[in-house]
Amino acid sequence: MKKRTMKLVILFALLLIGIAVPTTVFAADPIPGISFDIGNAEGAEGATNTITLILIITILSLAPSILIMMTCFTRIVIVLGFVRTSLGTQQMPPNQVLIGIALFMTLFVMAPTIGEINETAVQPYLKNQLTQTQALGQAAVPLKKFMIAQTREKDLLLFLNYSKAQKPATVLDTPLTALIPAYAISELKTAFQMGFMIFIPFLVIDMIIASTLMSMGMMMLPPIMISLPFKILLFVLVDGWYLVVKSLLLSFNAPVS
Repeated sequence: MKKRTMKLVILFALLLIGIAVPTTVFAADPIPGISFDIGNAEGAEGATNTITLILIITILSLAPSILIMMTCFTRIVIVLGFVRTSLGTQQMPPNQVLIGIALFMTLFVMAPTIGEINETAVQPYLKNQLTQTQALGQAAVPLKKFMIAQTREKDLLLFLNYSKAQKPATVLDTPLTALIPAYAISELKTAFQMGFMIFIPFLVIDMIIASTLMSMGMMMLPPIMISLPFKILLFVLVDGWYLVVKSLLLSFNAPVS
């Protein structure tokens, strides 16, 4: 009984110390205050800075959508997901690894486009050679060239006809409101085509293993338990990740059918 009482006393004392220590620390080193001034902008320069800040915040909030819808990220991450699904390895590689690979491959593929945007839009804007509107227009040109090269004419005409817009004569005349969704569905179709081709050899292995188990009368043994090691072995022997990444890189240079 005395031991239990002593334990309770010690526990209570530790709780008091845990409560008192943060209070002492915060009392000695108070948290700095943050204040915001809300009022009218002084002059045209103040209004311009406010609009610039709003535009920057808007672009940052739309950055994930821009990354997914206007770059090669969609195709890469879908194909990598098909590889994992066809192998049947559940969560191996993890989502973080696949997304990380897709992000760095996206930066690699988009490097020429990003470099052109930097040379034609960002640097002239920072040197005050272009206005914001002109810089945005110049930045859209390399993105349009990249997306047009990967977009099927049928998909683009779908959105142009729905909006009752005329067929653009050049890339510069293509509206982004029609180009972005057309590019997205074209990327989805290409990614699913590549995923189907990835599935075929692993499907053959599953069928062979399943038919072998059926012929041996092993009805209760799941075929996936036997086929998984063989699929991983085949994928490693043919250097599967190299082939998948190589196919993805070459697909961005191949003509769209």
